[in-house]
Amino acid sequence: MTIADNIRRPLPMADHVRGKRSAVTCELKCANACLGPECNTSANQDFRSIASAVFSRRALFGLGAAAAVAIAVGVDRTAPVSTPGAGGVGGLGVSSGKPGTAGLSFGPIASVPAEVDAFTVPEGYTWRPLIRWGDPLFSRTPAFDILGQTAEAQEGQFGYNCDYLDIIPDPSGKTGVLVNNHEYVNPNLMFPATADVAELQRRGEIYKAAQGMSVVDIARRKVGEPWAYVVDGRRNRRITVETVFELTGPAAGSDLVKTAADPEGRWVLGTLGNCAGGTTPWGTVLSGEENFNGYFAWAADTAEQKRYSSSSTTSTSTGWETYDPRFDAHHPGYVNEPNRFGYIVEIDPQDPTSTPRKHTAMGRLKHEGANVHVAEDGRVVAYMGDDERGDYLYKFVSKNRMSGSRKKNLNLLSEGDLYVATFSGNSPLAEITGSGALPSDGAFDGTGAWVPLTQGGKSVVPGFSTEQVLVYTRLAADAVGATKMDRPEDVEPNPLTGKVYVALTNNSRRSELDEANPVTGNRYGHVIELTETAGQAGTTFGWSILLLCGDPATFEGAYFAGFPKELVSPISCPDNVAFDSEGNLWISTDGAPSTIGRADGLFKVPLTGTERGNVQQFLAVPRDAETCGPVIHDKEGLVFVAVQHPGEDGTFETPNSLFPDYGSSAPGDVPNAPRPAVVQSYRA
Repeated sequence: MTIADNIRRPLPMADHVRGKRSAVTCELKCANACLGPECNTSANQDFRSIASAVFSRRALFGLGAAAAVAIAVGVDRTAPVSTPGAGGVGGLGVSSGKPGTAGLSFGPIASVPAEVDAFTVPEGYTWRPLIRWGDPLFSRTPAFDILGQTAEAQEGQFGYNCDYLDIIPDPSGKTGVLVNNHEYVNPNLMFPATADVAELQRRGEIYKAAQGMSVVDIARRKVGEPWAYVVDGRRNRRITVETVFELTGPAAGSDLVKTAADPEGRWVLGTLGNCAGGTTPWGTVLSGEENFNGYFAWAADTAEQKRYSSSSTTSTSTGWETYDPRFDAHHPGYVNEPNRFGYIVEIDPQDPTSTPRKHTAMGRLKHEGANVHVAEDGRVVAYMGDDERGDYLYKFVSKNRMSGSRKKNLNLLSEGDLYVATFSGNSPLAEITGSGALPSDGAFDGTGAWVPLTQGGKSVVPGFSTEQVLVYTRLAADAVGATKMDRPEDVEPNPLTGKVYVALTNNSRRSELDEANPVTGNRYGHVIELTETAGQAGTTFGWSILLLCGDPATFEGAYFAGFPKELVSPISCPDNVAFDSEGNLWISTDGAPSTIGRADGLFKVPLTGTERGNVQQFLAVPRDAETCGPVIHDKEGLVFVAVQHPGEDGTFETPNSLFPDYGSSAPGDVPNAPRPAVVQSYRA
């Protein structure tokens, strides 16, 4: 089967419609994880007794300040451009647009139908892309030409599907750096269909260059204005599937991560499936390697493989396994290659010559991201979600304390202890009906515990070595009875209060209920508010459900922290979260089109006072797109999002979206493909 055949064959839609994504996104992003059986087949209360048998050594080791040459704007600013579609004020903006100085007061937009190909913002706001797929980062790199793509060009251009984003200003406020993840590619939209083997391999190398991460200098004339990206910026850098990474922590150098190309088990080429992330207090950026399994052909015939991919894979959407042996886990020299992905990646955006690292001490799972908070005793705590049905919430606590030495802080995530969460409700299980109806005490809430997987950097899970805990983290968490959650995605502490917010995007197959996951067939997802009760580095917490998402007009169980549900903006499938300077929660969504028939968007949620729970939609993204990586600079009146997979269900020949340029795609014209982009919104 060719790559083109693999992508363009009819896809099973029904199960996807029940879930959160289109069939194309599910195949390309997560290798149809939502169609197969759950990877987590454990009955946690019984798993301890079989752990030693499953994890005999035989079973495990038998697996064989910016220097601007030019400031690139990327689109014509000589005239305003209207956004197609209804609602709000749109367009690429004009150079004379005046940014607001009154913060982020806005009137919520009306929810936008899923089929509208528009980027919609509130009345009085406008938007423009800061940088798009293919925009050159260096003067030596050619301008984007969709009909003339090469791997060499893409290595110097902004990558494909944007996800985690941060905009980090320098002290002057006039320069800064943008960091962005590129999670996966869509061959359907990048190229016309072909079955030519040589051409497919050539494209495969472009796919390698289009993924990973981008680091880009940005600049502006004065504080408060929108940004432009800088060509030949001092910090400009592309990190791709061929970039060298260093493994750190206890599993580095173990037999579980050695391959024919790396017999030391310490140096990995590339990063894959980069989803959400976080920026550390010492100025580095973390990135979560999420759906890495979909990049490998593998047999899924061992307990370890099945726990990370429930079905065998013979072909992938990139086709790398057909010519690059490290992506064929059937190859005897590369059985362990998948074990080298699924980690938290740390890069230093200030130093383009630095070697990025993968931290094994933080565990191997389908990391949505990691967000760091400094605990009361000076140690740092990272919260992490494992984005799969029935998987878990994790916390990492560093061994050492944060200091005034950045050099020392760069090693904080290499040593420490890993925990997984268990949740207990305080209502009788009979009151958890699956409909979303609140129990008699008026809240879904309870207590929880962080159960250690490692302590003092060593395994505390019976039958597991330290290396096994950190490479087969899901199985170790099964063994200690962790609570199965409804796809924990972004997990972030509020910088003002320390409370932690967990986005649980959905689980349309949820049948076994508990108070932390109380909705049968949870299509719309929910958000949990977690309060550490013994300090940030402690092992106990309290929790309550802040939001049961959905459209109140059609889902009677929708709940918004007690705020009148008829007054909120409908919201479905919470994905990434962020905070503004006042401590308000902002939520980006991924799945509203297939669950409530509305475009995905960005929503503000106050957390205190009479407005607590009042979900207010700030923007909506174009057709087929999801909203990623929100960054809220509310004091400057600026909001940034990454628009991922616009027009996902279209093809190169027949695009579903023309975002962000909205040019012509009439017959005979040069194709105008949708281009994933980082967008900034501000007052018109």
